[in-house]
Amino acid sequence: MIVVGVDASNIRAGGGITHLGQLLAAADLEALGVRVLVWGGAYTLGCLPDRSRLEKLHVQLLDRTLPVRMAWQRWMLPRCLAQHSCDVLFSPGGTLPTAPGLPCVVMSQNLLPFEPAEARRFGASFMRVKMLLLRASQKRSFEQAQGTIFLTRYAHDTVRAQLDRAPGKVAIIPHGIEERFFGGLKCRGESFSPSRPLRLLYVSIVDVYKHQWHVAEAVAALRLKGVPLWVEFVGPCYRPAGKRLADAIRRLDPAGEFLKYTGPLSFERLEEKYQKADAFVFASSCENLPNILLEAMATGLPIACSGSGPMPEVLGEGGVYFNPERPEEIAQAIMRLYQDGALRTRLALQARQAARSFSWERCARETFSFIAQVACGNGR
Repeated sequence: MIVVGVDASNIRAGGGITHLGQLLAAADLEALGVRVLVWGGAYTLGCLPDRSRLEKLHVQLLDRTLPVRMAWQRWMLPRCLAQHSCDVLFSPGGTLPTAPGLPCVVMSQNLLPFEPAEARRFGASFMRVKMLLLRASQKRSFEQAQGTIFLTRYAHDTVRAQLDRAPGKVAIIPHGIEERFFGGLKCRGESFSPSRPLRLLYVSIVDVYKHQWHVAEAVAALRLKGVPLWVEFVGPCYRPAGKRLADAIRRLDPAGEFLKYTGPLSFERLEEKYQKADAFVFASSCENLPNILLEAMATGLPIACSGSGPMPEVLGEGGVYFNPERPEEIAQAIMRLYQDGALRTRLALQARQAARSFSWERCARETFSFIAQVACGNGR
């Protein structure tokens, strides 16, 4: 049996917790011959499943600030791994201690540090400094690790081009989609009118590389042409980007008729939002593997999508693409969806079919098989 130590010290929220929780829930640890130990803070561990062959080890220091967590990872984690006789370290957060003392597998989940043009959008800010520090630490970890997991071919190529040393064994293992998003497929060929406008949805954090304000410009331009539609933006916000979106909404739609910002919603309530929408917009210019896009695909929504990054790799022929920094292109993509019911139906079916290839069971099986290969010396 292989003992896998998992460093969850820098997994605190969002997609990182979702990924680790779903991965551990879907894995058949007994069949894989694996025992898993996870070190993390109280909140993170509370989000993980309870099951046999999985031990959750709470470290109070990991409930504290980033410098404290970093110090624990560097100085204490190697001792913990040795005390529990771990065979391999798995770091889904993408960073490693300087001298872990055993084979290591890291995962690339955050691509912002490796896309300088995207990181520069944050200007002179704490976030920009954070991106620079993450790039340095993750670059070292990718070069040091015996195994590296990427979520998409695009992420692999982007990161690999910036490494000074070729990584060890590499695997491209996309994550999955919860089955609950595959609800009943709605008819997408209906027509729209002023009394029944096209209902667009954009779910994502409001951030400098998500371009919600450009979507707002596109929708406002279509409204001026008499196209009956509105868009709802759902998600938390990074303050400077949130201000930019709020300013755009006040300027373009002071009466609040067609531009709506809902704010963050619980993960459990998102499914209802997807089901009520007629079409989905995704205007991000930097992603690794976008969970939200996968959810919209599974729901069977026709999608107007950014053509940047890995989005065409993930969505394939299931969407209409645009440049996320050109509102006129966004408007053209939305207009195609509005005008063509047959196109909406075809895109919805193709997106849903593509989504079926993203399985948590497959992700878990391939992830732990790869970790086992590295642990057994089949890595670098």
